[in-house]
Amino acid sequence: MADNNKVEFINLKVSEIAPNPEQPRKFFSEEAQEELTNSIKENGLLQPVVVRPVEGAKVPYMLIAGERRWRSCQAAGLEVIPAKVVEGATEEEAYVLSIAENVNRADMTIMEEAGAYADLKAAGWTPAKIAKQFGKTDTHITWRLGLLTLRPEVSEMVDQGQIKSNLAWHIAQLNPANQMVVAMRYVRGDFDSEAEAQHFANGLKMMEKQTSLTDEKAPTAEEQEKQKKAKAKAKDGLGKAEEVLIPLLEELAEKKPEDLAVILGDDLTRHLRVVGRLYAKVQMVRNLLSKAQGIQRAMTEEFNKAAVEVQQEAAAAKKTEAAAKPQAAETENLVEKPAAKTAAKPTPKPAAKTAAAKPAPKPATRTATAAKPAARRAPAKKAEATAK
Repeated sequence: MADNNKVEFINLKVSEIAPNPEQPRKFFSEEAQEELTNSIKENGLLQPVVVRPVEGAKVPYMLIAGERRWRSCQAAGLEVIPAKVVEGATEEEAYVLSIAENVNRADMTIMEEAGAYADLKAAGWTPAKIAKQFGKTDTHITWRLGLLTLRPEVSEMVDQGQIKSNLAWHIAQLNPANQMVVAMRYVRGDFDSEAEAQHFANGLKMMEKQTSLTDEKAPTAEEQEKQKKAKAKAKDGLGKAEEVLIPLLEELAEKKPEDLAVILGDDLTRHLRVVGRLYAKVQMVRNLLSKAQGIQRAMTEEFNKAAVEVQQEAAAAKKTEAAAKPQAAETENLVEKPAAKTAAKPTPKPAAKTAAAKPAPKPATRTATAAKPAARRAPAKKAEATAK
């Protein structure tokens, strides 16, 4: 905030103050709000709200900080409350003050905090400047900004506390489909720890970077032999640890410290160093194995998805083929029908000719009709003969 901004403390009517629509904090706990309201009813408002004057607005002052207190004052029935008025504050300065008011509060959600930093980044602030302004590390700001790629369903899980910020960042690095895979499996308890879920997410990220698992070349005979030997060696080593080391440690764990002081004597310090080194190595190996398990689970997930896709493609192809058969048959019938009509045409023609032959008596009638005048002419000839 600029040093030349004028600040004064005055009492304002609650109705003279309007909330800031750009308030970075969107979620207000009803339970916490009720507790604050009861406290204000008993003790009044101990910390003033922060406002700035707004020219030309229906309500003369807009909140910079203290919306929860303002809401509770309304609920408590207060008409006038103490306020810190900041004259000349720009919208950006007011927004920064709003973030500063809320960013370190436990009830401001992770996603609200991330959104507030994103607004400042959009205004030209660098992560380093944001970190300095709010007393955070650069990594904290970067990780919060990284959460903004989460799909809405996962963001809601984070806001509800079902997924912590560290795991949320690892999930945010994945594509939307894989984000839901990790989030749902974690929420339903498929992992023994948050670290296991992170390793699974990292394994999926590794799978995403590969073009296709099926495109990888099959190992050569030499590579297969090396893998076989490495597997046998690791299996043998872990087997010895299980058979020898674990029983030894269990036996030592059953003894009392005073007994071990006598039993180990001068070698106690050396054995303590050995066990310390052993502990460090075990922790390191356990972490490596957990990462390997995450990669293995991710590979299984990818292969399962690939198998489902293959099945879906096969089903779609079968469906297309089944739909094409009736169409082909219909096309074939359409091709055959004209040929059948052409072949059928000569058949009705003889039938038509036969039908036309039935009225044959008609010409006979015409012949008879024509014969009648001939019969009439005959008497004329007779008369001519008589005259002679």
